[in-house]
Amino acid sequence: MFLTLGLLVNPKDLLPVAVIGLIIGAFMILGARPLSVFITLLPFPKMKSREKLFVSWVGLRGAVPIVFAILPLVAGLEHAHLMFNIVFFITLLSLLVQGAGLTTVGRWLGIAKNSEERSEFQDFDVEFSEDVKSTMTEIALNEEILKHGSRLMNLPLPEHTLAVMIKRNGNYMIPKGNTELLPGDKLLIITKNEDALLETYKKLNISDYRLKRT
Repeated sequence: MFLTLGLLVNPKDLLPVAVIGLIIGAFMILGARPLSVFITLLPFPKMKSREKLFVSWVGLRGAVPIVFAILPLVAGLEHAHLMFNIVFFITLLSLLVQGAGLTTVGRWLGIAKNSEERSEFQDFDVEFSEDVKSTMTEIALNEEILKHGSRLMNLPLPEHTLAVMIKRNGNYMIPKGNTELLPGDKLLIITKNEDALLETYKKLNISDYRLKRT
């Protein structure tokens, strides 16, 4: 529908409205839309500011503003074609800037997962309530990791981090500090200090892990 409506526009007619379109578009993207989204979402205090910012960045829908801009044309209002061109330019700007940057902004705000952060666990099906703020990771143990010691207590896990379950040969067990770990074991870890845990993984050369935030 957006492409069909675009047939009403001559590309050369967009150049004269580029400056005013950029000014209005920047105001809408950086000012008007975030303000309206934050005011609209005031009844939802549990929604985080970064989530509201992400909603603000989603931008305009392609067809709707252009359809509204056609109404002055149908009514035969003065400068209706100029207004239509401005609306089309702003919509196109929003689609290009906000649409193309949606994934980047989502990652910057910590909402979208990076490609290396795989949220689907292969060996543990664990879910927490949204009120429980933590990060779960699943790692496969090998000889390189266990060279620091074969006991759970030998793993240099950071503070606020717990190894809560081991999968071995299809069986699950709850480990203790003196539990012996074997190559091939799968370990489920829960932490609040995600950055410290990922730094520990880097020092241990652990790259085979899956991450799930709650």
